[in-house]
Amino acid sequence: MNYEGIIIEESLEDKDVLKDVEIVNTKIEFVTEGHKTPWVKQWTMYTVNVAKERAKDVAEKLRNRCQE
Repeated sequence: MNYEGIIIEESLEDKDVLKDVEIVNTKIEFVTEGHKTPWVKQWTMYTVNVAKERAKDVAEKLRNRCQE
């Protein structure tokens, strides 16, 4: 069983975690005033698959690499 989710590249301090997942789709959304994030020009959203046996490790890496 695989898990599916979305990772937003701009939320990551360290993008190496993207090497640990299977990227199945990429969507780029350009920032508008409604996003209220003028310091970002775009949002890069990856739809990813993670194998069940890797999910805990990937979740821990994401928790440690996200910007606050």
